[in-house]
Amino acid sequence: MPKVLVTGAGGFIGSHLVEQLVTQGADVRAFVEYNSLGSWGWLEQSPAPIRDAIEIFSGDVRDNHAVRQAVQGCHTVFHLAALIGIPYSYLAPESYVATNITGTLNIVQAATDFGVSRVVHTSTSEVYGTAQQVPIDESHPLNPQSPYAATKVGADQIALSYYRSFGTPVTVVRPFNTYGPRQSARAVIPTVITQLAACRAAGRPGRIKLGAIRPTRDFTFVGDTATGFRAAAERDAALGEVVNLGANFEIAVGDTAHLIAEIMGIPLEIETEDERLRPDASEVERLWADNSKAAELLGWTPSYNGREGFRRGLRETIDWFLKGENQAGYKAEIYNV
Repeated sequence: MPKVLVTGAGGFIGSHLVEQLVTQGADVRAFVEYNSLGSWGWLEQSPAPIRDAIEIFSGDVRDNHAVRQAVQGCHTVFHLAALIGIPYSYLAPESYVATNITGTLNIVQAATDFGVSRVVHTSTSEVYGTAQQVPIDESHPLNPQSPYAATKVGADQIALSYYRSFGTPVTVVRPFNTYGPRQSARAVIPTVITQLAACRAAGRPGRIKLGAIRPTRDFTFVGDTATGFRAAAERDAALGEVVNLGANFEIAVGDTAHLIAEIMGIPLEIETEDERLRPDASEVERLWADNSKAAELLGWTPSYNGREGFRRGLRETIDWFLKGENQAGYKAEIYNV
């Protein structure tokens, strides 16, 4: 198969996507963030045949020269590299502009110059802000409520502007709240699991710290999200389009925590910690995806569907986090910004 580039390949979703692509026979160039340790991120945990099959490119998407080297010779680009932590975007917004907006500009410019056949750009449901109508379809107004979300709106529009201006073959996929093995503890599901696991290991009651528990989210299992990316690269009907990737299932954060505790067999008590709360006007209160466009244009529907699918995905996620070697990479005792 033609060579494909995955930026953000060492990250949570990126590593799962790389593994799916290699399994399907793709020739993958994995763009990982340069670091002095030579770490490939989560790709370090991939099976040896996967690691042996990929070409690693270390660099930074903010660097146009590095991006051009990475893109050259590739048929398809999956652009996932981004800064995504919402709390940290309050502290370091300029870095989000540089990585998310300028990084995307570098990608689509290089793709245009080198005649790439398809660019799949990663958006986020956070660009919608609190739902004004549900379920949220792609025509919903954009209302970013954090610096992170604002930079993703900018990145999306840069990508789409290149489709309209230069015919760059761009598709924007808009994942809702992806979860699963390898996710950062900045996200609520790993936060709950790791805190409960620490409580159980110490023989303590399941008392955990969270931020707001009333907001609702549409959680999508990471394997489904990665499959959606692949489908977006294969369908010409998706060119120039924005497509939601969500489970079309809404659940409150607090209810999610109780479901995790139920699966783990631990009584739960939640303490609201002010440090974990977003500023009032920045909290996205409701997210619920309309995924009908993905079904129509991409032929994509999530395998982990509805409450039972969510429960199954949580069980797989919990099982992964409870393995000792995986727990060792998380710090349940601190708030991960």
